[in-house]
Amino acid sequence: MSNPFSKLKQMNLVVNYRKIYPYVKPYLFRAILAILVTLPLGAMDAVIAWVLKPYMDVVMIEKSAKATSLLPMLVIVFSLAQSLLNYAATYLNTWVGQRITMDMKKDLFHKLLRCDARFFDKNTSGDVMFGFNQDADMACSGFLANLKLFTTRLFSSISLIFVLIWNSWQLSIIAILVLFGALLPLTRVRKKIKGIMDKTIFSGARVMTHYNEAFMGNRIISSFNLYEYTCSKFNETLRSVFKLGMKMTKRTGILTPMMHFIVSIGIAGVIWLGSYLITSNQLTPGGFVSFITALLMLYHPIKSIGSNFTHVQTSLLAMERVFGRLESIPDIHNCPHPKMLKGIKENIVFDHVFFEYEPDRPVLKDINLTIKKGKTIAFVGNSGGGKSTLVTLLPRFYDVKKGAIKIDGVNIKELDLDSLREHIAIVFQDNILFAGTIRENILLGRSATQEQINYAVHNACLDEFIASLPNGLDTEIGERGTKLSGGQKQRVAIARAFLKDAPIVILDEATSALDNKSEEIVQQAIYNLMKERTVFIIAHRLSTVKNADSIVVIDHGEVKEIGKHKELLEKPDSVYASLYRTQLK
Repeated sequence: MSNPFSKLKQMNLVVNYRKIYPYVKPYLFRAILAILVTLPLGAMDAVIAWVLKPYMDVVMIEKSAKATSLLPMLVIVFSLAQSLLNYAATYLNTWVGQRITMDMKKDLFHKLLRCDARFFDKNTSGDVMFGFNQDADMACSGFLANLKLFTTRLFSSISLIFVLIWNSWQLSIIAILVLFGALLPLTRVRKKIKGIMDKTIFSGARVMTHYNEAFMGNRIISSFNLYEYTCSKFNETLRSVFKLGMKMTKRTGILTPMMHFIVSIGIAGVIWLGSYLITSNQLTPGGFVSFITALLMLYHPIKSIGSNFTHVQTSLLAMERVFGRLESIPDIHNCPHPKMLKGIKENIVFDHVFFEYEPDRPVLKDINLTIKKGKTIAFVGNSGGGKSTLVTLLPRFYDVKKGAIKIDGVNIKELDLDSLREHIAIVFQDNILFAGTIRENILLGRSATQEQINYAVHNACLDEFIASLPNGLDTEIGERGTKLSGGQKQRVAIARAFLKDAPIVILDEATSALDNKSEEIVQQAIYNLMKERTVFIIAHRLSTVKNADSIVVIDHGEVKEIGKHKELLEKPDSVYASLYRTQLK
C-alpha cells in the first residue's frame, strides 16, 4: 500500500514564520509574555550558583557568620519566585498552544470538507484522523511545550555562562568547548527521524483505521466470527508500529548517552584544571565551588536535551505537514472567475465525455447525451458499467478527462462550485444521516418555516411515521441514523431534498436496498419529488424506470441504447429487453 503522505516529503524543511504568524497574532501579547517570563525563570538558576562563591569564601573559609542567615534567605526567596514564574510560564504556554491548536483544527476541518472525492477514495479514515487532528496537536501543543523548556534553558545557560566566566575565564574555555561538542550531534537529528516519522504516521493512521472498521463493521465481524482474523490484522499493524518505534530509538536514543559522556569529559577537565588553579592561588575555593555548581546546572539539562530536541523536530515536521495540507489545492476547484448558476432554462448536455479513475483505464467512453429541462432520464445496465460514475460528474464530484458537461451551453467547470451543487439534490442508495434529530437531518443547517417542513415531510411520506413518535420531528435518531429503518432513512433523505427544492434531482439506486413494502412507500415519495424537475435515475430494478422519458443503457462505459421502455422492449436484439427479461425470471 502506498503511503498517502509521500507527497509531503517534497516540502521545504523550513517552516516559514509567515505561515504560523497568522495563528499566533491574535494571542501575540500572551505569547510574548510567556517568553518574557522565561527570562528571569532561567536567569535565577545562575543566582543560586553565584551566591555560593561569597558563601564559601566568607562562611566556610573565613568562618564569618555575617552571611549565614542572609544567603539562605536569598536562596528561598529566589526559589519561590522561580516556582511562581514556572507556573505562569506553563499556564501561558498551554493557553496559547491550545488556542492556536484550536484555530488550526478549524482551518484543517474546513479544508477537509472541501477535499474532493478522489482524496477520500485514496485515504482511509485513519489517515484523515491522524492528518487533520493529531498532527495539529503534535505541531502546536508539542512545539510550544518544548519551546518553553528551550527558552528557559537558553536564558539559564546564558546566565550560567556569565557566572562561569566571572569565576574563571580559564575553566570557562573548557566548559564552553565541551558544551558545543555536546550539542553537535543534534544537528543530525532531523535527518535521522524524517523518513521514520513519515512511516510512523502511516502506521499510526492504519491503527486508527482498524478501530474505525471495528466500530463500523461490528455486525459483520460478529456474524462472520471474524474476531481472530481482525485481531491478527490489528496485531500485525501494532508490530509494524513497534518496529518503527524501536528504529526511532535506535537512531536517536544514542544522543543522550553520547552527550552525557561528552559532558563528563568536560567536568573531569574542569576538576583537573580547577585543582591546579586553586593550588596556585589563581582561584578561591568558593569560586571553584560556584563554578562547578554553575557547570553542573548548565550540563544537567544538556545531557537530557537530546530527547526534547527530537520532540521539537517531530513537532516541526508535523507543522510542515499541516501547512502542506492547508496550502494544498483540491483537484476540484473553481476557475478564476466562475459564473453563478441561476437555474436551468433549456437542457443539460454531455458532450463527448470521457472519464477514468486510473490513467489509461477508461470508465466512460465518448458519452453524448442531451437532457431537456423537466425530463426524466434513467440509466440502466450491468453493475460496474459506469452508470453511477456518469451522474457523479454532474455535481463535479469528479471532473471529466475529456469532453464537457454543459448546462444551457455553459461548461460546468466555468460555474461556481457551490452554486452548481445548490441546484442539485441527491438521494443515494445508502444515505448518511447525522447524529441529532429528524428535524435537524431534514433541515441540514437551512432555515425553513414549519409549513415548509410539513410540506417536505408530507411529500416524503413521512407524516404517519413522524406522528407515531412521542417527540415527533425532535426524535433523536442516533449516529448514522441507527434507530431508523432503511426505508425511513430514505424518506428522511427525500424530505431534505424537497426542502432544498433544487431543479435537478439525482436518484442513485434509491430503492434497490429496500424490501417490497418499503420500496412502495419510498417510490411514492420519489414520484412526488420528481414532479417538475430534471431527474437522473440510476436504477438496478428496471421496473422503477418504466415511466422515464428516456432510458439509457450503459455497458462497459459506452451508451448502447437510448429510448423509452416500450420502444426498447420491441427493439430487435435489445440489451435492455434482455436485462428486463432476466429480471422477470
